[in-house]
Amino acid sequence: ELGYRVTALTYHDAPRRAHSVAAQGGINAARARRVDGDSLHRFVADTVKGGDFRGREAEAFRLGEESVRVIDHFSGIGTPFAREYGGVLSTRSFGGVQVSRTYYSRGQTGQQLQIAGTQALQRQIRAGTVRLHTRHEMLDLIVDDAGCHGVVVRDLVTGHLRAETAHAVVLATGGYGNVFHDSTLAVNSNASAVWRAHQRGALFASPSFVQFHPTALPKDTTWQAKTILMSESLRNDGRIWVPRHAGDHRPPGDIPDSDRDFFLERRYPAYGNLVPRDVASRAITAEIRDGRGVGPRHNSVYLDFRDSLARDGRQRVAERYGNLFEMYSHATGEDPYSVPMRIAPTCHFTMGGLWSDYDLQTSIPGLFVGGECGWAYHGANRLGANSLLSASVDGWFTLPYSVPAHLAARL
Repeated sequence: ELGYRVTALTYHDAPRRAHSVAAQGGINAARARRVDGDSLHRFVADTVKGGDFRGREAEAFRLGEESVRVIDHFSGIGTPFAREYGGVLSTRSFGGVQVSRTYYSRGQTGQQLQIAGTQALQRQIRAGTVRLHTRHEMLDLIVDDAGCHGVVVRDLVTGHLRAETAHAVVLATGGYGNVFHDSTLAVNSNASAVWRAHQRGALFASPSFVQFHPTALPKDTTWQAKTILMSESLRNDGRIWVPRHAGDHRPPGDIPDSDRDFFLERRYPAYGNLVPRDVASRAITAEIRDGRGVGPRHNSVYLDFRDSLARDGRQRVAERYGNLFEMYSHATGEDPYSVPMRIAPTCHFTMGGLWSDYDLQTSIPGLFVGGECGWAYHGANRLGANSLLSASVDGWFTLPYSVPAHLAARL
């Protein structure tokens, strides 16, 4: 829309096959200032603190600034964010913050963002400003002493190899979470493009920064690798607990409150069940290892909606989380309206990636990164707090004709 000619390539059969569809809970933004006196300053403070003070504060600040624009942009291109009765965008709480600043579309936020983004992309394809090539794999970068000038790709249908030259290349190919046996990532999510860029000299930063999500479904078998993510938004109304005594394998309905340990509420009274993801994941893992795990394999904890169902009623809870409850029921055969959900931590998001400067340019001039394949906004900032870039997009695109003056100067 800014007038550039773009060539977009993805190894999927359609752009919407990207793993961003798995993002559920919502997007944090410093926009809902009507709630609890929220502000850009508080957003930055929460992000820096949630990242255990390892994040770059300048990027946390720009993340807060951009978050307002991004919500308005996606709303403008048709993302059906939840709204209050009067029409204003609705918000809810998320782990790592004590205010309601998360914009969401039920438990399908990533999917709805993808649909809106795909519609905008298709409009540009029809207008002739974007050329889209599906089922193409990036094999190499075109690099010389001056920087990156394109990519070498292979057509996965015909096997044909060709070069796509460009003034600038943007990789948006996702993270490396599948190096872990337990991961929420799709099986075809890989970091091959990032690795090939690294082989060409792009620096890699913070590979040990990995986020383990506390609310994934536990594995049912020893050989299972792919795990299913349940939205963190469930922690708004669900209470996490385990039996107070190790080895207590009674059904959850037979365990009285006196024998239940709501350990997050006990340990972290200021945040309760909404503690940052890394804190919740470590606490849950400790309980499981101490012998208080529940379920057939004793590898999970309970996420219980009993109190919220009694307080708000089934219809209201279904309005907030109905599709998530349905997904849980299909996956486990259990009714979460009647029995507590079972959850366990699993690898969800990698915060290391190709190093980039403030303009998201890597150490190779002309090569830029977006999303999880880079190390920037979701990076150390995301160790605890939940930042804007919430999922990988598993594609890449090039800008083959013209670039802004400040980027042209760099090239």
